[in-house]
Amino acid sequence: MESKQPITILIVDDTPINLKLLQISLEREGYRVISAGNGLQARELVLAHLPDLILMDIIMPKESGFEVLEKLQRNPKTNAIPVIFLTGNDDLSSKVKGFELGAVDYIVKPFNTTEVLARVRLHLKLSLATRALVKRQSEKLKQIHDAQAAMLVNPADLPRANFGIHYASLHEAGGDFYDVLQVSDNISVYMVADVSGHDIGTSFITAAVKALIQQNSSLIYSPFDTMTMMNSVLIDILPEAKYLTAVYARLNRQTLVMSLVNAGHPPVLYVPVKGAAEFIPARGTPVGILQDAYFDACDMKVSQGDRFFIYSDGLLERVGARQVWTSLINDLLPLVEEIRTVPVQQAAKQLNDRVLAHKSEPDDDIVIMSIEV
Repeated sequence: MESKQPITILIVDDTPINLKLLQISLEREGYRVISAGNGLQARELVLAHLPDLILMDIIMPKESGFEVLEKLQRNPKTNAIPVIFLTGNDDLSSKVKGFELGAVDYIVKPFNTTEVLARVRLHLKLSLATRALVKRQSEKLKQIHDAQAAMLVNPADLPRANFGIHYASLHEAGGDFYDVLQVSDNISVYMVADVSGHDIGTSFITAAVKALIQQNSSLIYSPFDTMTMMNSVLIDILPEAKYLTAVYARLNRQTLVMSLVNAGHPPVLYVPVKGAAEFIPARGTPVGILQDAYFDACDMKVSQGDRFFIYSDGLLERVGARQVWTSLINDLLPLVEEIRTVPVQQAAKQLNDRVLAHKSEPDDDIVIMSIEV
């Protein structure tokens, strides 16, 4: 019978007696324990061993616990590892900073070993539950047999989302698609994506992605969280050489904040009420290629009447037959200025029509979504 992989816990403290006490207590529970005496050594061990959980002090030589956690959170390979601070810092500001940086718990010294073990078990259970959730979603989505059953949202069905769509599929199994959700009275979620290829399997993938959007779009998840979860699932189910580019956006009309995540997709066009049209520089890797994919999140304050245009690369590829889309994006800036006064429900089609004037026939599937705050 094959033995299970032991659970590995990294303890980080510059006081040897604390390291020894924690090591003895954790090893008695059956955990595999590795230890570090400073922040720099801790990061090296994390990358080498990818522990299941980290117990870490804050005040340490070379790098503080705050600095270590901040760097771990920026690394896709390590940002899901739960970190518990175990420290003598009992002030409120330290506790708040720890949680804001991504710590899952905060224990003040002198600590009770029984309490530490209980909290370790709790956060290991939560971490394992998240992994199990990813696995269950992967298994469910692998059973999807009819991706074409996924219905596209009509702007009239979600008036609060205040958006328009131009959708044109040139293939029986088009890879471009979109979805819009109203997750609360004031918060709308928008996604435009492009699956590589135009074979029959592409339609299955679009249905799977739509299901993932429905499952992982809620008030408790940030756009970054949603995209990361989708990548974790799709990396397991996508066929080799399949991937998708996407923009995932969440608009809060009460706080007037637009949150964007771009995963290898053409840049979002932003048309403020006051000011010239511009591109949002958020970038990231496509979904479904790398387990440690990187997604750049962008939160921006907006004003009523501001507009956003999210589109697939087919819009740009049709402007010039021999040019790649990255060399053509600036051609869109004067075109969106021309349609400022067009109602948002018609703006997506109007942008398509103006691009069409530069080239008689489109070369690819096209999705254009226009959104107004």
